[in-house]
Amino acid sequence: MVRYRFETKEHDLFRKSLRQFLAEEAVPYYDEWEQNHLIPKDFWRKLGEMGYLCPQVEEKYGGLDLDFSFGVVIGEELERVGSGLIGVGLHNDIVVPYIEAYGNEEQKERWLPKCVTGEYITAIAMTEPGAGSDLASIKTTAIRDGDHYIVNGQKTFITNGIHTNLAVVAVKTDPKERHHGVSLLVIEEGTPGFTKGQKLNKVGMHSQDTAELYFEDCRVPVANLLGEEGKGFTYLMEKLQQERLFVAISAQIAAEDMFELTMTYIKEREAFGKSISQFQNTQFKMAEMATQLELGKTFLESLIEDHIAGKDVVTKVSMAKYWITEKARDIATECMQLHGGYGYMEEYKIARRYRDIPVMSIYAGTNEIMKVIIAKNLGI
Repeated sequence: MVRYRFETKEHDLFRKSLRQFLAEEAVPYYDEWEQNHLIPKDFWRKLGEMGYLCPQVEEKYGGLDLDFSFGVVIGEELERVGSGLIGVGLHNDIVVPYIEAYGNEEQKERWLPKCVTGEYITAIAMTEPGAGSDLASIKTTAIRDGDHYIVNGQKTFITNGIHTNLAVVAVKTDPKERHHGVSLLVIEEGTPGFTKGQKLNKVGMHSQDTAELYFEDCRVPVANLLGEEGKGFTYLMEKLQQERLFVAISAQIAAEDMFELTMTYIKEREAFGKSISQFQNTQFKMAEMATQLELGKTFLESLIEDHIAGKDVVTKVSMAKYWITEKARDIATECMQLHGGYGYMEEYKIARRYRDIPVMSIYAGTNEIMKVIIAKNLGI
């Protein structure tokens, strides 16, 4: 059961409990969620009741005050069920940490307890129709008007966009500035002028709700400003290390799952009078993938340890995000090929994995951006 050297008996028990919970509350319903393109809110509430939402939050706000290593366990076990559950990881390890790190005491008391119970489902709204990797070019504005900001603009590809009732939104409080003009506002569902578009029809990750968000003369209290005005870009850069590490972990687990599915299949499937696992080509392919998986896991183990220790591992995280997501995409192709025609059938999990995996090389910063960061930090 233990996956990493830093895991303790507590991690082991936590993983076993979560895996059993998901076997009962998620696995039997996952195909239905995929067809509905939505995970029901009551599943979020059940996660909260069991302590699987935001376990890192301090006890005084309702959390368990655990470190990121428990978030790793949660993210891995959710990914084993399916990539469509990635919105839970986004809530736990990507969005809520912004409130923990930059929110004031009043904001934490107001929002964190409901994030822990699942009453609040969070989203982070950065991407716009005309601004993806270049966050300094966002057009959504938040102009100060007394005790409020007047927000106008549009966000797209927002994970948890349908369910969200608490969105951390990147805005331009000073449209004349690029990086120094960006701020973060927390905008709550029901705020006049804040509306949601329909669920976006994605190639994969069907059960994960993704939507466009619209802001039209949306009046947001100044009290909802996260941190300081004009420092939003800095905050985003500070938190992207953990976000990209989380994506790399998810891709690693998806790849391991595809490998395990394929190992079972090749042993059972026969061709020309013997199992296809006995063909040298199959053996070579599996050997190559096993090697890539072992390298990925070993790299992640050291990165997770360094990240928990508070070290700056931006360069290595960028390497992991780009390399592991690309290897996972390659493994998806190889595993589908080894399944033959059955790999193209929706009733086989490998087909869903094949659809779900490519976007991991795009979100949280494209792999091309990862290479830009690596090259810059190499001094070239």
